[in-house]
Amino acid sequence: MKIVAKSIEMVAWFDINGKPHPVRFKVNEEKDYVIKIDRIIKSYKERIAGNDMLIFICQSSIAGDERLYEIKYEMCTCKWMLFKF
Repeated sequence: MKIVAKSIEMVAWFDINGKPHPVRFKVNEEKDYVIKIDRIIKSYKERIAGNDMLIFICQSSIAGDERLYEIKYEMCTCKWMLFKF
């Protein structure tokens, strides 16, 4: 996986405790790509530079290939980022 660190638009649902569950996201490049999250392999909380972040290691079928990638949710600003792809 390569670090890309791009902001993304995310569709997610939140459980009663406030934990997000990502569903799909849009990547803005030359064309907009919508990627459906097939499986969340691992999720954990991390503190980076004083900011609490939730990290999701996910798997999706993209153009017929199974790909792993990492998305981050910054809890204080509610922003999503495609970090590794």
